[in-house]
Amino acid sequence: MERNEMILGEIAKQGLIPLFYNSDKEVCIDVTRALYDAGIRLIEFTNRGPEAFENFKALLAERDASMPGLLLAIGTIRTADQASRYINAGADFLISPVFDADICDVAYLHKKVWIPGCMTPTEVHMAEKAGCKLVKLFPGNVLGPGFVSGIKELFPEMHFMPTGGVELDKASIEAWFKAGVIAVGIGSKLITKEVLMNKNYMLITKWTKQALDIIAFIKR
Repeated sequence: MERNEMILGEIAKQGLIPLFYNSDKEVCIDVTRALYDAGIRLIEFTNRGPEAFENFKALLAERDASMPGLLLAIGTIRTADQASRYINAGADFLISPVFDADICDVAYLHKKVWIPGCMTPTEVHMAEKAGCKLVKLFPGNVLGPGFVSGIKELFPEMHFMPTGGVELDKASIEAWFKAGVIAVGIGSKLITKEVLMNKNYMLITKWTKQALDIIAFIKR
């Protein structure tokens, strides 16, 4: 479990988990490298298309070859079978949009960090009872920072990370951190369709550095 504590510590330290999916293997590698060059050491690749599994394996191979220290999570895990498949492929940790007891069991048996998605106090309670230390608040644009402020005292030992609804500006990011989250997940606001279309990966590096600087300033 020491490795799991390390992963949770790194999530809190980085404060940002970029997430994305693309059907093109080379685009996936280029995006990952752009994030890595910005200083990112934890990334969520989402299981959202038929090419996801092969592309994730390609990312793991590229990581092992040229991006030391990078932790790759697989996101959008909704079944125990998906969890097992990606764990066997080499996923460092798992992220889901839902709480699912079967996924929890698979993660526990393989001693992997699993971050379930929660939207209600009941779901957060279930996750806490199952031993989860961090939950993904999803969709963040529906819940908002006020939700964190409203429930945080009920779950003093739980850590929170919103995904969805986090903008790439100081006001948005600061509102979430002041509410009590330890990290934010950012997808299409950071890895935009326009950037991918134009293959302007340097913008991803630039925007990611800016986001990390904002988080570092807020956490001072």
